[in-house]
Amino acid sequence: MTIASTTTFPLRFELTPSQAARDEAEREVILSDPGFGKHFTDHMVEIDWTISEGWHDAKVIPYGPLQLDPSAAVLHYAQEIFEGLKAYRHADGSIWTFRPEKNAERLQRSARRLALPELAVDDFVESLRQLVAVDGQWVPSAPETSLYIRPFMIANESFLGVRPSQRVAYYVIASPAGAYFTGGVAPVSIWLSTEYSRAGRGGTGAAKCGGNYAASLLPQQEAYENGCAQVLFLDGETGEHVDELGGMNVFFVHEGGTIVTPRLSGSILEGITRDSIIQLAKDRGLTVEERDVTIAEWREGVASGAITEVFACGTAAVITPISALKSPGEVIGDPSAPAGELTMSLRQELTDIQYGRIPDRHGWLTRLDA
Repeated sequence: MTIASTTTFPLRFELTPSQAARDEAEREVILSDPGFGKHFTDHMVEIDWTISEGWHDAKVIPYGPLQLDPSAAVLHYAQEIFEGLKAYRHADGSIWTFRPEKNAERLQRSARRLALPELAVDDFVESLRQLVAVDGQWVPSAPETSLYIRPFMIANESFLGVRPSQRVAYYVIASPAGAYFTGGVAPVSIWLSTEYSRAGRGGTGAAKCGGNYAASLLPQQEAYENGCAQVLFLDGETGEHVDELGGMNVFFVHEGGTIVTPRLSGSILEGITRDSIIQLAKDRGLTVEERDVTIAEWREGVASGAITEVFACGTAAVITPISALKSPGEVIGDPSAPAGELTMSLRQELTDIQYGRIPDRHGWLTRLDA
């Protein structure tokens, strides 16, 4: 089922400048140590949708609180989706983003699963351009920093019946982000969740919606309590196959250079970083397999030396080396092991493309400030 999403193409954006925009001195203080998700730019994008009018009223407005009726559908039935991508400042000062059309397409898939209207790819990309046009000075220039962009869509109809909302709003906010690994890329230990599943067959695992992340918070807390940076989930049906981390896809490097990642089974998010790594590995002539991976294969592969490296990937950290998998009864791998050579090489190549340090031979970059 697809919710009608008719609109007058293309959308035209109106700008209302913020009267409380930070001055250059305030902004520079924030950009000197932005952290992640702590500070937000001066403006945001808003586009409204109704079942009768489609997408309309596109605007860039001052960043600020949203006004929702207490009966808004999103508050009761979790009808919402989101995306995450980054804007990068290149050496010449220009501002680029990475494969935004893929984020737009994933937002459309998420919208279909959550019974929300689909936003056109061109309108999605234009919404990023519109925000950067007014808040481009918030894109930091220090090494490995970026402007994290968060598009999201919520059902804001005031109605308590259980049906798709007939009124929806799409927003884009942005937050300057510091280097993910401030002291250099460091391998992490992750926690195996044996009691909880991230998603089940026919569920929303392949959609980027808040409910999936809410389900991961309790096991993530368990991971922290056991000295781990992330939690790994197994499939909800058998409890034997590797699914994904709370917010990242996982890869295994086998002896000889073959790279294996769990197939997109319907419960795994189709990561843009995941897809990019697969392409870069193939460019090198490496064999890439997308298939089921059991926890037993991981255990036996590490013990025999058949699996030589493990890493996770996602927008925020790009690629994170995994040194060990911990669970109540065992540890797979060595928590003190260094990052793998191929892991770090792929990470370097991908970030070099994103920051414009090497040629973009696949046409993955889109300029936002032109």
